Amino acid sequence: MEVGRIIKVSGPLVVAENMAGARMYDVVRVSKERLLGEIIELRGDRASVQVYEETEGLGPGEPVYNTGVPLSVELGPGLIEAIFDGVQRPLDVIREQAGDYITRGVEVSPLDRSRKWPFVPRVKAGDTVEAGDIIGTVQETSIVEHRIMAPPRLTAGKILEIREGEFTIDEVVARIETAEGIVDLTMVQKWPIRQGRPYREKLGPYIPMITGQRIIDTFFPVAKGGTACIPGPFGSGKTVTQHQLAKWADAEIVVYIGCGERGNEMTDVLMEFPRLTDPASGEPLMKRTVLIANTSNMPVAAREASIYTGITIAEYFRDMGYSVALMADSTSRWAEALREMSGRLEEMPGEEGYPAYLGSRLAEFYERAGRTIALGSERREGALTVVGAVSPPGGDLSEPVSQATLRIAKVFWGLDAALAYRRHFPAINWLLSYSLYLDSVAPYFRETVGEWWNEMRREAMRILQEEAELEEIVRLVGIDALSARERVTLETAKSIREDYLHQNATHEVDTYSSLQKQFRMLDLILSFHHESLRALDKGLLEFDLDKLFALPVRERIARAKYVPEEKLAVLDEIKASIKEQVSELIGEGGEEDA
Repeated sequence: MEVGRIIKVSGPLVVAENMAGARMYDVVRVSKERLLGEIIELRGDRASVQVYEETEGLGPGEPVYNTGVPLSVELGPGLIEAIFDGVQRPLDVIREQAGDYITRGVEVSPLDRSRKWPFVPRVKAGDTVEAGDIIGTVQETSIVEHRIMAPPRLTAGKILEIREGEFTIDEVVARIETAEGIVDLTMVQKWPIRQGRPYREKLGPYIPMITGQRIIDTFFPVAKGGTACIPGPFGSGKTVTQHQLAKWADAEIVVYIGCGERGNEMTDVLMEFPRLTDPASGEPLMKRTVLIANTSNMPVAAREASIYTGITIAEYFRDMGYSVALMADSTSRWAEALREMSGRLEEMPGEEGYPAYLGSRLAEFYERAGRTIALGSERREGALTVVGAVSPPGGDLSEPVSQATLRIAKVFWGLDAALAYRRHFPAINWLLSYSLYLDSVAPYFRETVGEWWNEMRREAMRILQEEAELEEIVRLVGIDALSARERVTLETAKSIREDYLHQNATHEVDTYSSLQKQFRMLDLILSFHHESLRALDKGLLEFDLDKLFALPVRERIARAKYVPEEKLAVLDEIKASIKEQVSELIGEGGEEDA
């Protein structure tokens, strides 16, 4: 293939001529330093290349070498616990070779070629295998069993030879006789990042991803294989919320993409994740996590590739049959990279300078989520749930990235700066947020938690909405204008907010609540609400409301969040105390009247 020549350099965009044989999204090597780039536009024999490294010092006339293959990731043992940049270069290996800063043109294998992995066959000679079948396993970490699959494009064939023992990822572990000839299989495969991995069937979003965060699980659940977005201004808790989801959500694999975030925030993630303990196994959380770090001071073009790199790795583990949670923080920075490259290409700008195809690119990303049946002869179900953070400038949710994301994602966890300033965390605004999965996951909650769960959730949300209306009246004319029933509603809403929705991520007990605990906690608050209304119906006078709200059981309701999971029977005792103490108060009131 002929070598192209640079004719223009504009930041990360390089235009080369003599590229007649090139194709869209081919990977190229730019200049004698062999900087990594990708073709993003073709006009005649001219190609526009986005370079994933600094282009300082490049000039016209330098060579451009086309590899003829699209940008791809390597998939195999060694992904878990790894920290990659946006184009899957292992940052720890680069640091060993080149120091604290990435050297231009550095070429590093994404996966360790020298390490040997213990391969255990799942098939034997003579067996027939097809694309997606698991041919063997590798115990990658103490938590994750890495399932070696036949490549998605493999033609079905018969196993001629299968080996057992310790091998590098490049050594042949199986030989298959297909209609197209004999194929040697290793433990590594490549897949282009901009193309979704195939699956046999997509399933409905009927199972919620339990996160242990009460406001999410109760009011705005996300289904396994679903999509969610967390928009919010600076300091509202996007990153902490994603940390909580990574730690507590019932996903077996976590892929965390730091896309264009501040270097110090990404440093916190890189320092924090290895120290976090996986609650399910007691092992470090990193033993089931893949981190992709592409900070705001790294080349902008690599930021655009980073989310595709991350979601392709996530799809690979989904195909093994795992439930995968992908955190993208933040898609706003990714969109800014799109805008910059679009501007350098001199494309017609859309709203606020973003390219006209912003919405379709976001949709391509989020649509790769799903709960699926993988390829292969045996039924294997996996799920990929995508949670994207959005950082709208000034918290303005009307800006294009937020609006395009809201049209695609089915769960909206709207973070509120006012709640964050009041130290109410998670700062998810219950009046702005929504989940479109509520109806589809309702049968699951009814079967696993309790018959009345969905009705309780609706009643609690109605009380919170009534509180917002009543607060307007209180601000205008004062609380004395409210009836006794309305004051009870306000008090119940305050309890829901402070005793239920407020959750301390750093408290060893309150950081996570099981569905059973959530059900019982909400039941306590609503039981007090119903008993208070019953007391009013029985003749409790309005001036006795302060006595009602000051009953000793109120303190026990407030502290129910700190009851450990193994002692939930205590909550049943509190519920019994509610009826007992309210009944005593009604009796006292009746004697005074007499």
